[in-house]
Amino acid sequence: MNITFIFFIGLFIALIGVIPPGLLNMTAAKISLKEGHSRGIVFSIGVCAIVVVQTYIAAIFARYLTNHPEVVDVLQRVAFVIFVLITVYFLFIAKSTPTQQITPKIRSKHSRFFQGMVMSAINMFPIPYQAYMTITMASVGWLNFEQISIISYVAGAASGTFVMLYMYIFFFDKIKSKSFTSQKNMNYIIGGITGIISVVTLVNIIKEL
Repeated sequence: MNITFIFFIGLFIALIGVIPPGLLNMTAAKISLKEGHSRGIVFSIGVCAIVVVQTYIAAIFARYLTNHPEVVDVLQRVAFVIFVLITVYFLFIAKSTPTQQITPKIRSKHSRFFQGMVMSAINMFPIPYQAYMTITMASVGWLNFEQISIISYVAGAASGTFVMLYMYIFFFDKIKSKSFTSQKNMNYIIGGITGIISVVTLVNIIKEL
């Protein structure tokens, strides 16, 4: 398995996971606006340090699950239902709501690094998300669970997270007033992403019947 290909799989999947505005990317952008790009980048590095650990745990968990296909079958069906419900919610039910304003208070770069680590550690979504996506990639033959492949995937995931956080840092001041950053449009983006994941999951379930 080409480790460069695996690296870019991890990068792409992480990019998708961090696209929707959330606590981490919005905080990175606001720190950058108020204190400069360098502090926003330091915060992002702290976030990515925890992403490395979370993605590695997710990959190890996924490797365990692949050795227990009966568990994977159940999880795939549960995940399919969850993603369909999320898709329906964001496309048809979710209302446009104002984004909560976050006012950074910590000033030192070291504090920003640890703030990024703490906030990333609190956000546990990457573990189940990466575990599921890792299993999916393995099921289509795009990923295996050799140590070098896992390390390459983890490096890609951390890089993808940093790239998206940096994009928020770099472009937020320019795009914050644009229409496509409205909550309504972001709901559509999230719904579209989860809709695609739902289709992929359904195809995998059908193949295994």
